Amino acid sequence: MTTTIMAKEAAEAPSIIRQQLLNNINACIELGEKIRQFDPAYVYMIGRGSSDHAGVFAKYLIEVEMGIPVSAAAPSVSSIYGQTLNLKRALVIAISQSGRSPDILAQAKAAKESGALCVALVNDETSPLAELADCVIPLRANKELAVAATKSYLATLSALLQVVGYWKQDKSILSALMTLPEALEKAVAAPSQLTAEFIAPLKHCVVLGRGFGYAISREIALKLKEVCSVHAEAFSSAEFLHGPVTLVEKKLSVIDITVEDESANAHKEQIAEITRRGANVIQLNQIGSDLHPRVAALTILQRFYLDVEKIALAQGIDPDNPAGLKKVTQTL
Repeated sequence: MTTTIMAKEAAEAPSIIRQQLLNNINACIELGEKIRQFDPAYVYMIGRGSSDHAGVFAKYLIEVEMGIPVSAAAPSVSSIYGQTLNLKRALVIAISQSGRSPDILAQAKAAKESGALCVALVNDETSPLAELADCVIPLRANKELAVAATKSYLATLSALLQVVGYWKQDKSILSALMTLPEALEKAVAAPSQLTAEFIAPLKHCVVLGRGFGYAISREIALKLKEVCSVHAEAFSSAEFLHGPVTLVEKKLSVIDITVEDESANAHKEQIAEITRRGANVIQLNQIGSDLHPRVAALTILQRFYLDVEKIALAQGIDPDNPAGLKKVTQTL
């Protein structure tokens, strides 16, 4: 039985995404055609916090599937420094649950005025960001009350997958998306992977993944900070070997994010190396062996959200109200 809003909302993700995928088909078909006609030279991602982490997932997804380079915006360039970038050949994707943060709005406005095709992935369809964008893909996550985003983040990843699936006209990805809600339901029902016994003694840890595993590692590290007050940092497992690996000599704790895709063999070799050097490793795996590699990472996140909520409660922390945080953060 769930005891917190965070757990309740995280468990709603499968049904939310089932409805989102059905309701957004026509919008994604139209957007896919519009993007193909626009023929972007590159993609420019705008977001903060969990939305920025979704942009990392989008980078891997678009570069792997479409072969188009993706870069992340620095919103302060517009909102603080007042500089306008030349984005006339860019597909700009702005991600925001509220659609109201001033720096995100300033960057999106400047991008559109520069000639970009501006797409908003937003949960509030009445928000200023939705009104500003050329095209809107609603997240349809309903109201999210817990401070820590769960269902809205998973809905953002599924929306990105659907947009790219229709942009590429990739039947394999689109077919896999139709099975995603059931895969997430299995993850909800699956045994815990991350435990309070592992997290409770920690002051610091690193979260390691490769490719799409690294993309979600950023979100996992953020939630460990937000919900459990553990200092967690995310690295690509390949990047970690270029310097930070020296930390494992002090018995550093590592959360290993394993996605069974093209990166799996290289990632497992890197995890074996840091384990050999003395790291304390716990593994979070995709739920199910027959998943399309582009949707597999979402099952890890689905299970993680429920696990981290339990861990917070075990430590006497209220996961619905992390200290010092608000649901909507408005930054310049």
